[in-house]
Parts: sequence; structure tokens; C-alpha cells
Amino acid sequence: MILHLTGLAWTAELPSHGITEEEDAIHRLVLWNIDLTLVDVARVTRATYAEAFAAIAGRPLIQLPQTAGRSESEIFFDALALNGVDMRAGGEAEHMLEPFSAELARALQARHDELTSQGQLLPGATQALAAVAKLGGTVQTVLTGNSRPTAMLKLRAFGLDGFVDFDIGGYGSEAYPKGTLLRVARQRAGDKHGVTFGEDATVYVADSPRDVDAARIGGARSLGVASGRASAAELREAGADAVLPDLADIGTLVTLITRLTGPEPLAAGA
Repeated sequence: MILHLTGLAWTAELPSHGITEEEDAIHRLVLWNIDLTLVDVARVTRATYAEAFAAIAGRPLIQLPQTAGRSESEIFFDALALNGVDMRAGGEAEHMLEPFSAELARALQARHDELTSQGQLLPGATQALAAVAKLGGTVQTVLTGNSRPTAMLKLRAFGLDGFVDFDIGGYGSEAYPKGTLLRVARQRAGDKHGVTFGEDATVYVADSPRDVDAARIGGARSLGVASGRASAAELREAGADAVLPDLADIGTLVTLITRLTGPEPLAAGA
């Protein structure tokens, strides 16, 4: 790869041929957040949360907790407490999580057409996934607060599902903090491909400071995208290794991912 400095941005000229077997071997893992990084379907998500919560908890969802950078399980347990569901019964909340995730996926499937009519694909998302897919030796998956069925529904609605390997992803319905879940995803990817994805070979592309924290805890570089509720300054302050305003500049995105997972990582906040 040849790097060119134009103005203040690096651009990459990627070779289209002559890739050696060593260069083409699997060696890089890219994990993507979904909501407010690739797509914005917040309106539909809120409606499905309300529907699923009422069905499982037996009462209306009056107050929805903060969702940015949080897992489906965290949001559900907080919603139970905020909406007055008795949490004293031992283990009852944990037993409600799996039915809630299933009901949430069912409600979202029923509103499938609303994902595209009321939601939107964020700028550059399709091109970004396609460009990273063309990088030699790269595996893409998701690390998301959504359950696997919900994640698949959201990406499929916008034609993004073919770019990622869902089998090795990390999902919000699993009983792990997000940082630990990132380590689980790294292990899943490593087991499947027979390689070790170290911190210098793994990058998490996401939009919230909590995601930056998850990358640090889970052993990955963090590429913050200010397409959500956090500003670029907030992502840098959280310690992101690099920050973009959105995914629209594909050349810079690919260059940053390549450099973050190369032998000489960028300084934090670049």
C-alpha cells in the first residue's frame, strides 16, 4: 500500500494485484457497531422496545433508559427498574431477558418495512463495508447492543448483511459487559480462522464514548465516528485512537483502519 498526504488527510492507494499469500492471510479483525454508526433506526427501535417490554413485563414502557453504547440486556434491566417492575424476586429478571429478546426481534420483523421508511442508512455505510471487505486478510463482524436476530434484521433491511460474519460477532443479549464481549468476539474469530487477533490487529468502529471504553477493555483499537450523539471532541476525550465525522470519506476510513491495525498504531485522538 502507498500512502499519500493530501492537505491534512491521508489517502491510500491499494494494490489491485500482486498480493502475496502472506499479505492475503487473515490477520485483521474489524468490528462494527450498528445503531448510529451504520444505520439510524431509533424511531422504529423505540416503538419495538415499547411493544416487547409491555408483552414481557406486563406493563407499559413509560421511561426508556439511555441506549447509546449499551447492550440490549443492560437496557432491559434498567427499563425494568425505571418502570417499577419488582426486581426482588431472585433471578426473575434474568429469566425475562431471553423472552424479551425474542419478542423484540418478532416486533422488529413485523415492522420490517418501517426500518427503511422511517429509518436511514448513514452516509458512507455501504461503501465503507464494501471497501473494508476488499482489504486483504480482513474479517468483518459486528459488536452491537442488539441481539443477533435484531442485528441481522437491521443490516438486512439496508442490504448490509452480506458484508459481515454474524457467527463471530458479539451481541447485546449475551450476559457480558461490552468490553468482555469484545474479547469473546475476538476469540470466536480466532477460533474460526485459526489465528490470534491481538489488540494491534483488531479495530472497533463505533459512535459513543462507551464504545471507546469497550475497545480499551476488550483489547482493540477504537475508531470513533461522530455520527451519533457524541461529538468528535467527546470521542477524542474518551480516548479514541482516531476519529471521523462520519463514514463518507472512504479513502481516509480505509487508511485509518489499515494504520490502526498495522505495526505502528496512531497516537490516541489522531
